[in-house]
Amino acid sequence: MSERKASVTRNTLETQITATVNLDGSGQAKFDTGIPFLEHMLDQIARHGLMDLDIYAKGDLHIDDHHTVEDIGITLGQAFAKAVGDKKGIVRYGHSYVPLDEAMSRVVVDFSGRPGLVYNIPFTRASVGGFDVDLFQEFFHGFINHAQVTLHIDNLRGDNTHHQIETVFKAFGRALRMALSADPAMAGMMPSTKGVL
Repeated sequence: MSERKASVTRNTLETQITATVNLDGSGQAKFDTGIPFLEHMLDQIARHGLMDLDIYAKGDLHIDDHHTVEDIGITLGQAFAKAVGDKKGIVRYGHSYVPLDEAMSRVVVDFSGRPGLVYNIPFTRASVGGFDVDLFQEFFHGFINHAQVTLHIDNLRGDNTHHQIETVFKAFGRALRMALSADPAMAGMMPSTKGVL
């Protein structure tokens, strides 16, 4: 597989964001978004996905976090699509179950070329550390629409909201890692009967 790195900059009247990814990294991450709890979750993607992420974002946080969170998802999705390339030789599908104390989540991803999100997280609180947890759905919508993936997210149990979302992001990173791994049996081949993804 060729080098799978990409950097995307997206500027709007509401946000200015640069996302850099190395899908074959070692879990290194650098963030400057102004949203510490989101950065903590993004770090789970890098660490558990064994990919390097570098995300800079300047947004209208004086209004609220919505535009910045959504646009980080969009820009990261664009960077993933660029880094993945033609998808030849990848496993394509990935899944992971991750527990954290009383909480457990399942994430399943398909680099299908078709954006789709099934999102089921019955949060027990509306915010964690001042962060509105409803915004995580906006993040994942932005990501799937621009990475062109199908993503199923299910928090199967949990009483602690922090644990609920952390299990989701850890499972997301691990599912991405599986899906983007090289499949020796598919070397140079498209993982689809259509011949294209």
